Amino acid sequence: MEPLDALGRPLRALRLSVTDRCNFRCPYCMPEGAFGPGHPFLPREELLSFEEIARLARIFVGQGVARIRLTGGEPLLRRDLPVLVGMLAALPGLEDLALTTNGVLLPDLAADLRAAGLRRVTVSLDTLRPDRFRRLSGSDLPLARVLEGLEAARAAGFGPLKLNCVLQRGVNDDEILDLAAFARAEGHLLRFIEFMDVGTTNGWRAEDVVPAAEARRAIHARWPLEPVAPPAGAVAQEWRYRDGRGEVGFIASVTAPFCRDCDRARLSADGRLYTCLFAAEGLDLRAFLRAGRSDADLAALVASRWKRREDRYSERRHAAPPSLPKVEMSHIGG
Repeated sequence: MEPLDALGRPLRALRLSVTDRCNFRCPYCMPEGAFGPGHPFLPREELLSFEEIARLARIFVGQGVARIRLTGGEPLLRRDLPVLVGMLAALPGLEDLALTTNGVLLPDLAADLRAAGLRRVTVSLDTLRPDRFRRLSGSDLPLARVLEGLEAARAAGFGPLKLNCVLQRGVNDDEILDLAAFARAEGHLLRFIEFMDVGTTNGWRAEDVVPAAEARRAIHARWPLEPVAPPAGAVAQEWRYRDGRGEVGFIASVTAPFCRDCDRARLSADGRLYTCLFAAEGLDLRAFLRAGRSDADLAALVASRWKRREDRYSERRHAAPPSLPKVEMSHIGG
């Protein structure tokens, strides 16, 4: 019997981090000041092996998970990632296997990932301006490389591609229409995401949030929109352009929390199970794996932890203590 948490929410999706490393230093995720050259990333022996990841994924699928998304850090930094994709794609009962990336390494890996069984790709894209891109990515890697990655992914058969843009007041909110026009012209599905207080290092302030409704109004004034009924488990509010030129989505996790419908678990690269993006602690499944526990034991641990889940941080955000500890987004993906 598939477990329900304390609020009656099923377990349907798993965000699976394969590395805590990244080649970007985006201020809202891995700011340079906190993740500088001397930052102690996980040593290789502490990362779950591909075999351990696949075993845990199979157990999660047995608990009701139908969708897995590979994350990081930057997941394409994990060596031989297409091998893992092939292992996961072969799991009976898994309906969807996707990946979120900054896109820089897609020109080299898109074809192999597709051949291995990856079904969908989401690329983070917060700006179309090269100078601003360097500043926001905290990297000398050029915007042109990400755009090459989009083309490589499309050529490999991924499509339509999803683009994620985190909007911040006074940072990139002047590009809402430019980004929408780009996605419309290229046939991509753009999703605007409200700036969230994930972790403790990104300097989040409520006044820096651009409400999803504001972004939607700006686009609607230029290209009229109409709502789309969301599929089960969707976190984005989807709208279609009335002229037939695709869709745009809005993730309003700050101004319109969707905690009551959240069906996601998160597994860190070192094997800790987190039941919320804003969780402070995770259950160390790696320790049980390496202690020789059976699949039945591991399944019982997962089910027990999920049944005790009461997380709804976004609904309680304004009542939460400002110093409340939270895991960093780079550790468990978005």
